[in-house]
Amino acid sequence: MKRNRGAVTSLLLALSTMVMLVASVGWAAAQSDEENANQSDIEKRIKNAAAVLDEIMGVKDKAIPDKIMSDAKCVAVVPSMVKIAIGFGGSHGKGVATCRTAHGWSAPAPFSITGGSWGLQIGGQAVDLVMLVMNQKGMDALLSSKFKVGAGASAAAGPVGRDAAAGTDWKMKSEILSYSRARGIFAGVDINGSKIAQDRDETRILYGKMVPFATILNGKVTAPRGSEPFLAAVRKYSTIVGNQGSLITPSTSDEQHTIQ
Repeated sequence: MKRNRGAVTSLLLALSTMVMLVASVGWAAAQSDEENANQSDIEKRIKNAAAVLDEIMGVKDKAIPDKIMSDAKCVAVVPSMVKIAIGFGGSHGKGVATCRTAHGWSAPAPFSITGGSWGLQIGGQAVDLVMLVMNQKGMDALLSSKFKVGAGASAAAGPVGRDAAAGTDWKMKSEILSYSRARGIFAGVDINGSKIAQDRDETRILYGKMVPFATILNGKVTAPRGSEPFLAAVRKYSTIVGNQGSLITPSTSDEQHTIQ
């Protein structure tokens, strides 16, 4: 009788152990799937940010002026920022930013932007947003990892088109130039009042740990997997460019003047 009880007890223990192992494996798999899904989200955002730049700069006479792109200290892109409004509204989006360093453009830094409605409207729509930081004050504000546009740094609707950069007013008055594209229409937009902050969750996903905004944008970390499409697009349009946002291949005599 005792032997039977011992056998039953051993069997129950074995079954319990198997159940726990199966549950552990299932939980680990679920965690892995969730991490992979999150990784795909940020990589997709980086890829979409590159596509936004390619599409905007590909519209010859309506692109961001070449001079402005070549002078920008940082480039930040928010693909599909959501605008919702009924009388008064708001906006929220996530994007990636990169800044110039002594060794080229930095690894991408995930951030979020939240702000009021840009113009009254009824209904909602998604817009692509591009922000160019033009001077050191604007860059310092961005590196702080959390600031309000208009307080830490002023912003203005960026000029568009081949001859738009002829004047210097934008360069003298604004730390950040901003652009939006909705329903195929691309134009400068005023984002003063919006709040920009580091996206800590996506930073952890992208780099495997929390890395300060300034550390990333100062070029102190290696660009992670999936970054190249965005960085390649930024390099392409911020190097030596000609009219209308198109890339010009530098001659041998000009190579030494190329901005990295």
